[in-house]
Amino acid sequence: MPSIMKIAGAVAGLAAVASALPAYPKLTTRQNHIYSLAKRQNAAAAALGLQDVDILQFALTLEWLEASFYQQGFAKFSDDQFVALGLNQVQLADLKGIGSSEQSHVDLLQSSIAQAGVQPVQPCQYNFGFTDAAGMVATAAILESVGISAYLGAAPLVSDSKILSTAASILTIEARHQSFIRIASGVAASPSPFDTPLGPKAVFSLAAPFIQSCPAGSNLILTAFPTLTMTSPAPVAGVMALQQGTMLNFQSDAASGAKFCGFTNSAAPGGTAFSAFDPAQGCALPPNLAGTVYVTLTSAGPASGVLTDDITLAGPMVMNLS
Repeated sequence: MPSIMKIAGAVAGLAAVASALPAYPKLTTRQNHIYSLAKRQNAAAAALGLQDVDILQFALTLEWLEASFYQQGFAKFSDDQFVALGLNQVQLADLKGIGSSEQSHVDLLQSSIAQAGVQPVQPCQYNFGFTDAAGMVATAAILESVGISAYLGAAPLVSDSKILSTAASILTIEARHQSFIRIASGVAASPSPFDTPLGPKAVFSLAAPFIQSCPAGSNLILTAFPTLTMTSPAPVAGVMALQQGTMLNFQSDAASGAKFCGFTNSAAPGGTAFSAFDPAQGCALPPNLAGTVYVTLTSAGPASGVLTDDITLAGPMVMNLS
């Protein structure tokens, strides 16, 4: 039987080895915040009973929308119109390459869904409201931001590691798309150190206004929230430079029961900063928000900063803040 001294020596040796190993970094408070935000904002989606294949169908619906957006936009506007915006030939080729990437995402997701023995959803009929090339580029920046938030928000719902890896490989490309479009538009490539996750119902609500109709069997089980639009200050394409405390007013068919505006952004404690809403005066822009901000009208403003579907009345709409 080994002596007490030998056991003590072995324990000391193990401790010395352990102390010599490289220290693996723990999640920071901010990283834990982002992860818990994603989980909380998807609690309602999990309650819907969404399975992995449902998440893939949801992702395919968004990728069909994005691929169709670029296809229709490039068919409508000539290269000269994009060059007139200040894009050089390399940037124009990169912008067109985004459309090709979105189609590749469609092909990959279709294959993954079919391998699961499920019929993939088909493309819908869309109305993107194209007016000019500048508006298309501004809308592209929003769509890429929403795509990033969608993949981040869906990640905690996925149980299959292979599917999660596939989604992650698409997410990183969506982030590159967004950065390129921001740089080509002359604004900061990365205005915030973190991106903002959104739950499936919020993401679908942002996509729904573009969708006119879908083929039979290609409608998702989700129902969009009522739409929300900003009436003042007048919304502009691209980035808005607004000071904290600026009064913002919004219009929605569901505004009558609203008590707060929710500003969802990775910089907001808890995930969403709430500001009291008055139908006549609107609500004040909270401090410290930058980049993509998702605005909703809500029936409550929890001090925890947690936005859930059950208190969401309208929205979200997208604001890009400098």
